[in-house]
Amino acid sequence: MNNLVSLCNSTMKLPSRVLTLRNASVVGFRHLYNTPCDQKLTFKSKASFSFNQNSQFHAFPSPFLAFQGVINNTQKLICLTSSSFGLHSTVSRPYGVPVEASAVETDKNPERLCVKNCNNAKPQEDENIVGGEVPGAEYGNSRASLESEIDKEAWSLLRDAVVTYCGFPVGAVASNDPGDKHPLNYDQVFIRDFVPSALAFLLGGEGEIVRNFLLHTLQLQSTEKTVDCYSPGQGLMPVSFKVRTVPLGDNKFEEVIDPDFGGSAIGRVAPVDSGLWWIILLRAYGKISGDYTLQEREDFQTGIKMILNLCLADGFDMFPSLLVTDGSCMIDRKMGVHGHPLEIQALTYAALRCSREMLTVNECPKNLMTAINNRLSALSFHIREYYWVDLKKTNEIYRYKTEEYSMDATNKFNIYPEQIPPWLIDWIPEDGGYLIGNLQPAHMDFRFFTLGNLWSLISSLATPKQNEAILKLIEAKWDDIVGHMPLKICYPALENEEWRIVTGSDPKNTPWSFHNGGSWPALLWQFTLACIKMGKIELAQKAVGLAEKKLSVDRWPEYYDTPSGKFVGKQSRIYQTWAIAGFLTSRMMLEKPDMASLLFWEEDNELLENCVCALTKGGRKICSRDVAKSQILV
Repeated sequence: MNNLVSLCNSTMKLPSRVLTLRNASVVGFRHLYNTPCDQKLTFKSKASFSFNQNSQFHAFPSPFLAFQGVINNTQKLICLTSSSFGLHSTVSRPYGVPVEASAVETDKNPERLCVKNCNNAKPQEDENIVGGEVPGAEYGNSRASLESEIDKEAWSLLRDAVVTYCGFPVGAVASNDPGDKHPLNYDQVFIRDFVPSALAFLLGGEGEIVRNFLLHTLQLQSTEKTVDCYSPGQGLMPVSFKVRTVPLGDNKFEEVIDPDFGGSAIGRVAPVDSGLWWIILLRAYGKISGDYTLQEREDFQTGIKMILNLCLADGFDMFPSLLVTDGSCMIDRKMGVHGHPLEIQALTYAALRCSREMLTVNECPKNLMTAINNRLSALSFHIREYYWVDLKKTNEIYRYKTEEYSMDATNKFNIYPEQIPPWLIDWIPEDGGYLIGNLQPAHMDFRFFTLGNLWSLISSLATPKQNEAILKLIEAKWDDIVGHMPLKICYPALENEEWRIVTGSDPKNTPWSFHNGGSWPALLWQFTLACIKMGKIELAQKAVGLAEKKLSVDRWPEYYDTPSGKFVGKQSRIYQTWAIAGFLTSRMMLEKPDMASLLFWEEDNELLENCVCALTKGGRKICSRDVAKSQILV
């Protein structure tokens, strides 16, 4: 039996109060969980939490989720000096080796858990891993001899960005610039941003930080949060969290995890993509580490299903694509991506395919699996048929008739040909194509959004021929999409009156900056993964080579400005963690493409065989199965 990873060092005693995961809160108070004194908190063979059935709930006026450590004036958190303690300080330390497990025992006081031998405890062997070794560790140990100076610098910076909770790693801050006096929320751990860091650690054989991250973010999932007396749907994952040390008085402190569900974000938008990234990372953790016990646990199965319930909920929409507001994904400011943005659809498709693999037969209701399969089939048809543009499709749109009222209309969304932007006609190559950024009634957003297209390729949301055409377009338009620094977040930028109307004159999203046509090194690992899938290794190597020339010299900036990505962004943070991790992950995937192959999907023939469109009753003339098989869209 494996014991729960220790929460604090050997001299600390922790109150066992934890915000309840499933209970509603009273305004101004949070319900907290107390582990009874005679019950150990452990991992069982299925790695599930075990609690006494007679647990009690107490009101406590704290907005934070925490295993709260009480520290007297002679006790210190691991790797922190006593002068480090203070209100709202981020807890972080260098991270370099896998975390050791320790025994967790209960004290006679029912309000505390006593953690013993935290530093000296012998690591427990995982029963599911032969010899107790972490899969991938051999590669991680041999990596040192192959590292270049830039790799060593990147690893050092990444480990310096690691955040610890009671002495154990749980994530990495978004940016770790020691000279930044006003970090805003860049000193927090973002679920989205941590994914490339997690992959770098996993590929390097250091999986414990990823396991801890998944465990703690799952605990945050159902915390009740409100914005102006309104609570978002159950199952929402936070956009980020911060580890704080909070004084209790009498030289005592407690560590707390403070999540943000969008209530503090610009525009107060819920993070739709956080849950999708979490599911994708959970699958990646199992695939790379070989540890599938986490995803098989009952609480993780429940967490997956709660996210899916949000994604698959019935609503007023007529389309299988997910309807979201502006700012609910990587582009978290107003950029005209409200509606059905490609990025969200591609991540949803990937998360559904992950869930289909991870949900166990006993834990997954038959109707949920049917709903997943139906949505996958319908969404793939919808994106492949209506989001795809190449020269042929553009010419079809140019000749569209409008105001068609019938079941067999060609122009189903009443798109006016005048919407085709002038730049597109000469820009799109003869043998390339891409998936447009957004589709709504009477509106097509023809901008090229890199993240959405890459994940459509990685997850096989697009057809095999469309995947080839997407990479051909990037190669043909290399100067526009890659330029001096890979890769543009979108192309082209909004300018002049269009920029003023769409962004509201956002001073951060000026043309060719930030989300408005800026170049983001964090996209490099996803481009590398797409190239590996399509057998275009040399294309990924070319992009990584460009990044290698500039990133270290420029101190690892968040993004670059100008049409070619030549200048460091005017408001770009430096030592941006996912830029560092994205570079490292790209390098490691190129060294070990067989490991990278665990992270993408091929075409799912079962989905193509199981058509759910009910043609004889619904009157639809085109079947997603036939379209996908024939690949007539390219």
